[in-house]
Amino acid sequence: MTRAMGSPYMEWAKLHSQARFTLSGSGVVDYLLADLPVRIEDLELTGPSTYGWPPLQERLAAKCGVGADNIVAAIGTSMANHLALAALVGAGDEVVIEHPAYEPLLSVAHYLGAQVRRFARRPEDGFAVDPDEVARAVTPRTKAIVLTNLHNPSSALMDAETLRRVGSIARGVGARVVVDEVYLDALFEKAPPSSFHLDPGCFVVTSSLTKAYGLSGLRCGWVVADPGLARRMWRIFDLLGAVPAHPAERLSVIALDHLPRIAGRARELLETNRGIWNEFLESRTDLEGDRLAGGTTAFPRLACGNAEDLVARLRARYETTVVPGRFFETPDHFRVAVGCPTATLREGLGRLSQALDERG
Repeated sequence: MTRAMGSPYMEWAKLHSQARFTLSGSGVVDYLLADLPVRIEDLELTGPSTYGWPPLQERLAAKCGVGADNIVAAIGTSMANHLALAALVGAGDEVVIEHPAYEPLLSVAHYLGAQVRRFARRPEDGFAVDPDEVARAVTPRTKAIVLTNLHNPSSALMDAETLRRVGSIARGVGARVVVDEVYLDALFEKAPPSSFHLDPGCFVVTSSLTKAYGLSGLRCGWVVADPGLARRMWRIFDLLGAVPAHPAERLSVIALDHLPRIAGRARELLETNRGIWNEFLESRTDLEGDRLAGGTTAFPRLACGNAEDLVARLRARYETTVVPGRFFETPDHFRVAVGCPTATLREGLGRLSQALDERG
């Protein structure tokens, strides 16, 4: 198998996702430095960062309800996912990944030389995970089962019982369950406990401050794993980044210390914008999908016609972008972000409505 040498989705996101009305992001609109209580003396350029800067390790451990030796700080969830899979999977090992999936997860698995097997999360079932489907995809050679919760792109939530059953399946073949939970915090006070706590010897969790809080620029990500596996990831980190940018570590500590205030701003925005999206979805007979109860993205299906053509027309004629469904292996769908400013969402959906009506 030829190894993947990059992510088609990330290339598209960096080069083609921006427009006058951008509905293609996946996180809450950026939180500004001016809104954090930061003094210039808080931002030393260099500090004692070896295998984690202790103040940041302590804050992340407290947030996740684990010990500091369970935490591997990473440069965003993307690096966290890479570290987690690289610590578990070698060339020729099997990885079982959900479908539809966030494309970079697939690309990392292929880059590592893994043999990828799939199980379906079907739109007609609300993109729920069926543990029986997972069991059919798993073999004695499986090293990791990879999930997103909330699901990227649909924002579907997995319940604890389903996660337990998946964990039991993994335990049966000596595999781990890797759960990307970067969107879980977008449920705020309704968020369930991290799946790591269901079985710390089986579950490995990745996340960051990026999506739910609008803190993408900090690149504050992490992995939660048992201490032995965490130490293995730190050694892999030596090959990828050596040490992170220390000012970002310091700013991340300040952000974590003020996270309730940051979360309040994000919660208010998302509650408003989800309502706007749900009203829009209900007004369209040419789109199919479930109401958005949580998360930052929706994943509607175009009832008839070519979704790729719709996405291209929306960008070219209406200065608006959404994410083509091909990046999630479902080309009749597209992903819409609701974490943008409310005025942007309203105008972008108005333009989407025009593009849909234009199809006749």
